[in-house]
Amino acid sequence: MARGRKKNHRDGATSRTFIADESTTTEGVLVEEDRGPQIPIQLAMWDLKHCDPKRCSGKKLERLGMIRALRIGSSFKGIVLSPRGTQAVSPADRDLIKTNGIAVVECSWARIEEVPFDKMKSLHDRLLPYLIASNPVNYGKPFKLNCAEAIAACLYIIGEKDYGDIIMSKFTWGHGFYELNQGLFQEYASCTDSADIVRAQNAYMERELEASRRRRTTRQVDDSDSDLEVNPNHLRGEDEDDNEEEDEDDDGEDGDKSHNHDENDSDDDFEDDEGVEYITDKLGNTVKVVR
Repeated sequence: MARGRKKNHRDGATSRTFIADESTTTEGVLVEEDRGPQIPIQLAMWDLKHCDPKRCSGKKLERLGMIRALRIGSSFKGIVLSPRGTQAVSPADRDLIKTNGIAVVECSWARIEEVPFDKMKSLHDRLLPYLIASNPVNYGKPFKLNCAEAIAACLYIIGEKDYGDIIMSKFTWGHGFYELNQGLFQEYASCTDSADIVRAQNAYMERELEASRRRRTTRQVDDSDSDLEVNPNHLRGEDEDDNEEEDEDDDGEDGDKSHNHDENDSDDDFEDDEGVEYITDKLGNTVKVVR
């Protein structure tokens, strides 16, 4: 009996590789994770164990029961997001994804060269088009999506926005992914096939490049104009320097002591400031210094 229970326990532990348990252990403390809404699309990943499980988006989805792990060497019937792909994921993949799902590779971008893509078997390798990451590690970087973002991107592109939102809702930063790429997702979702996606991507990138050129040109013109503009602070300093020279001519040795004082200053004030000199800096600010 004891052996039977022990065997069942081992079987249960193994099954969590494919269907996540409702809880996970963090630093020795059992933490319950709310699974929340699920999606009726099969999700899978090859986990290369490059990342910290506590920060890994794929591992979190696994803990929530939303994705299953695949062994290296196993095959997947749905689309696989892989650099071996020759087509971009597109709305034409909608039926394939809804029937057979999406698989990703959970690995570090810094160690991408180590990934044995040839051992991850699929008939439907796909590439993602231009998108910007919103995850904390690569925020704002094009193409550097994590697993959760990559899966959600596929769902947004095939018109399953609600499912993509469910994936992203599992992360505190997740809402920003769609917001950051809303225009692109809307464009991609209106395409028909991979070639259409590539055209939309290239047109968008060309527009962005042109906008960047215009911004750069505007900055250069603004910088050039600012060199020609008169800085009133600088003028103020120069005027006061000129006034100092005039005061010296008119008032003699005591002129440089009094030009920065108010007209109502008394003789006592001059005596108190006998060891102090007032100068005007390059911004036109009056500064008191000890001589």
